[in-house]
Amino acid sequence: MTPLKLGIPKGSLEEATIALFAQAGWRITPHARNYYPDIDDPTIRCALVRAQEMARYVARGTLDLGLTGLDWILETEADVAEVCTLTYSKASNRPSRWVLVVPEHSPIERVEDLAGCKIATELVGFTRRYLAERGIEAEVEFSWGATEAKAVEGLVDAVVEITETGSTIRAHGLRIVADLLITDTRLIANHTAMADPARRTRIEQIALMLKAALAARQKVALKCNVPADKLDAVVALLPSLHAPTVSHLYDKHWLALETIVDATAVRDLIPSLCAAGAEGILEYELRKMV
Repeated sequence: MTPLKLGIPKGSLEEATIALFAQAGWRITPHARNYYPDIDDPTIRCALVRAQEMARYVARGTLDLGLTGLDWILETEADVAEVCTLTYSKASNRPSRWVLVVPEHSPIERVEDLAGCKIATELVGFTRRYLAERGIEAEVEFSWGATEAKAVEGLVDAVVEITETGSTIRAHGLRIVADLLITDTRLIANHTAMADPARRTRIEQIALMLKAALAARQKVALKCNVPADKLDAVVALLPSLHAPTVSHLYDKHWLALETIVDATAVRDLIPSLCAAGAEGILEYELRKMV
């Protein structure tokens, strides 16, 4: 089998994507002067491609698979196979939103108020179709960047911009009117590649490992020692995938307990475990979880 041609999104997602592949088991090493990073797997060749163009290159077979946002798949209307969803971004493991934004004191209160307005966005095709589906006639122009500033300076009536938290938008004295699209990262593949059994198997293996790495970021492993007479009280505190692993220590009056919990629960869980009698509590980060 010839190597799979993998597209890595260049730009804001680049570092986060390389970090995700590293956690999944592949070391990707970019080069400052070319667009073809090294990867420690002879069955894969990498290319850096802007997320906005990724779906088109995958659709036409220039790439076998790549990572890009749902927003750019919809924007380009590219015919690709969506292998799996991978919810991560440059700043967090949360999906992002494309939102309709106006100046704080704008009379626009809802999407329907955009009739006759001028709107700036990078997501031109999707925005035009979104408005057309609702019978709203407005002028939508492409923004080459600094999109929020166009609303601040009054160059347009509204902008459609991507955000994770909305904090930057509010900091510029702007107001979110509505969410137009919730987007996250997708692993996409060329239909011809997916029709080939060997290439499909390899693509699905990559998807499995990437999903396992992402799942592990949300969980941690906890180990502790528990007096036998307090085991039931400690176990009752533990949310786990099935049930905690319990094993006997040399001292028959003590047991060792191990489980997987949500990372966000640990700050409240550990004090409760201590109060219930657990000792020697250890927390481990996970690399992958399937």
